[in-house]
Amino acid sequence: MKPRHIATYIVLTVLTLSIVYPALWIVMSSFKAGNSLYSETLIPRAFTFDHYKELFTSTRYQYVTWYANTAKVAVLSALLGTLMTLLGSYAMARFRFAGRKFGLMGLLVLNMFPSFMSLVAIYILLLQFNLLNSHWALILVYSSGAFISNVFVAKGFYDTIPRSLDEAARVDGASHWIVFTRIMIPLSKQMLTYVSLIIFNGAWVDFIFARLILKTADKETLAVGLYDIVNQQTSTDFTFFAAGAVLLSIPVLVLFIWLQRFLVDGLTAGASKG
Repeated sequence: MKPRHIATYIVLTVLTLSIVYPALWIVMSSFKAGNSLYSETLIPRAFTFDHYKELFTSTRYQYVTWYANTAKVAVLSALLGTLMTLLGSYAMARFRFAGRKFGLMGLLVLNMFPSFMSLVAIYILLLQFNLLNSHWALILVYSSGAFISNVFVAKGFYDTIPRSLDEAARVDGASHWIVFTRIMIPLSKQMLTYVSLIIFNGAWVDFIFARLILKTADKETLAVGLYDIVNQQTSTDFTFFAAGAVLLSIPVLVLFIWLQRFLVDGLTAGASKG
């Protein structure tokens, strides 16, 4: 084996361990008796499921409510964001209209800036419309942001579909709506799966916008609620936090494993044209 190959494997092994070890530590800590995350060994000397039971029985924290809020926001954001991306990218790819190039350029410029730069503007806008502390406000923020970040992937995918399909359907008397619903959408399964999962994952784990918009405990999502658990000055519920973090990761982990093939196909589908 060549020295450069050995060096590559060493670097990849170190990077893998640096990612896996902290996650494994949190998982093991969630089964550890007591409240402290500190442990002399990775594997706890005594295992317990008390922290997981407390997640659903605790009167101090509203974990079940946080979980339900997060699921609601993530699912609706994925549905609305995917619909917006589907319609917008299809229009950009298949139709020619005034302002199309300017719109694409504007979306490209917006992609250059991190989303948290708009925090102040979003806060003021939601305040003016009396939408603060509302899940629908959070859904609108996530879905509109997802459209900006995914429209070029989806448009690139539609650019790879031959226009001869559209033309053949039109010759047979199909309307634009028939072409879109019966030809384009079935062909977009991989791309739509990728976009939906990316939007869902972003909404599921987001902290910044959820912290900005949601103000009361009954409206909080998991990211905000778990942060509040360990942010309190007198809090020592670190193993409780670890158990909550493990349950937080399970839906996303299952979806990524289940839809892995669609993710790879969807990510590369729009790579050849833009």
